[in-house]
Amino acid sequence: MEQKAGAQIGKRAFIQSLIILFVLMMTSGILTVIVPSGQYTYLEVDGRQSIDPNSFQFIEKPDYPVWRWFLAPFEVLGSSTGLTVIVIIVVLFFAGGAFAVMDKTGTLKAFIGRIVRQFRNRKYILLWIVPLAFMSLGSLLGSFEEVVLLVPVMIALSYSLGWDALVGLGMSILATNMGFSAAISNPYTVGVSQQIADLPLFSGAWFRAIVFIVIYFIFMWFLTAYARKIDKNPEASLVHGEDSAEREKYQRSNSVDSFTKEDPKQNRAMAFFGIFLILILLTMLSGPFVPAISDYALPIVGILYLIGGLGAGFISGAGGKKVWQGLIEGWGGLAPSVPLILMAASIRYIIDSGHVTDTILHAAAEPFQQLGGFPAALVIYGLALGIEFFVASGSAKAFLIMPIVLPLADLIGVTRQTAVLAYIFGDGFSNLAYPTNPVLLISLGLTVVSYPKWLQWTAKLWLWVILATIAFLGIAVAIQLGPF
Repeated sequence: MEQKAGAQIGKRAFIQSLIILFVLMMTSGILTVIVPSGQYTYLEVDGRQSIDPNSFQFIEKPDYPVWRWFLAPFEVLGSSTGLTVIVIIVVLFFAGGAFAVMDKTGTLKAFIGRIVRQFRNRKYILLWIVPLAFMSLGSLLGSFEEVVLLVPVMIALSYSLGWDALVGLGMSILATNMGFSAAISNPYTVGVSQQIADLPLFSGAWFRAIVFIVIYFIFMWFLTAYARKIDKNPEASLVHGEDSAEREKYQRSNSVDSFTKEDPKQNRAMAFFGIFLILILLTMLSGPFVPAISDYALPIVGILYLIGGLGAGFISGAGGKKVWQGLIEGWGGLAPSVPLILMAASIRYIIDSGHVTDTILHAAAEPFQQLGGFPAALVIYGLALGIEFFVASGSAKAFLIMPIVLPLADLIGVTRQTAVLAYIFGDGFSNLAYPTNPVLLISLGLTVVSYPKWLQWTAKLWLWVILATIAFLGIAVAIQLGPF
């Protein structure tokens, strides 16, 4: 059976996230009953809402019946944050649909193939170039699930160069995850969380670009050292013997050769999408400096993605039927994310409706203030890491975490940009560490690599990555990373 294009949320992962979010909704409802209602005075400072930390007072409980807890995912659309929720959902569908079309028509595969052709006979240069391409897809464009379709191809390439399945996974899905986590302009994490935080869209990119470079070198030090170890002694491979049959299969097939074969139509498709990619990057880069663009940057990016993806699909020569099939499959795969996003957004809405948000903030602010800025940033990092185990969707998690931590960040003096950075780190790097993540399970299922072997291989990498990101959070707190 042909695998569907684009990001496909598994039934088990969807039900698991649905149950967890429902429990959190009900917990929020119970809080509106047992926690006293209270409120801060909110001030307008430099065009954004801020809390007067000395203004908290208890107030009379509002009439908020239990049955409305269940309607909250619908009611949130009519709230003050409703338009933001709708815009983000639409943009996710536009961007996701575009990548699904390019998956279905082979344009994404052709893009990687072009890079491979240039460096086929210089394998260590290729080893540094291919992961950089995948990391860039994750960091700039938010690609992640889409790359699963390229995992078998990169494993075949790894075998043909004398390495093993782990190097193939490293060059593809692990590299994409590193980029997704060291996000410069990832619309699914940076875009969504900054929109919620009222930050200029994609602001602070200079700092995240430094993070990207450092993470890239840490990752490549790890991957290159392992590849060189296999070159010196093939038996040093953690899956030596287990992948011998697979290695022979790929060596017998022409899968790599067909992957690296040039297609003039795909070249034109890539050139077309490249034009829109430049426009997307220009929009992202100019957003923080041009207020008129900043307000509409996310919808503009979504529209450019969709037009560029559809156009590339038609130009690729795959046929209109495949283009529309890819779009429908991509949208179908994203459809389960809609109730998850609405339920996640409704958790804050329920607490707000019961007027207990400020009471909780007041109770939490004092210990956070005693912690100080850097430990508080680490708490946000840890919160994202913990919730990632249960809720894999980055955008849903942003709606769940950001409304809670942003007011706390304001109260304790941590900039919103730093809070966003801590969320991005926590959401991203754990994606391929937890066995609850469907992308990891699917990727491993395409290889001979077991989860324990995967964990054994990546453990040292995660340690260095965590140490590096903690250091970057410390720097962000020290320099008051902004604009605010």
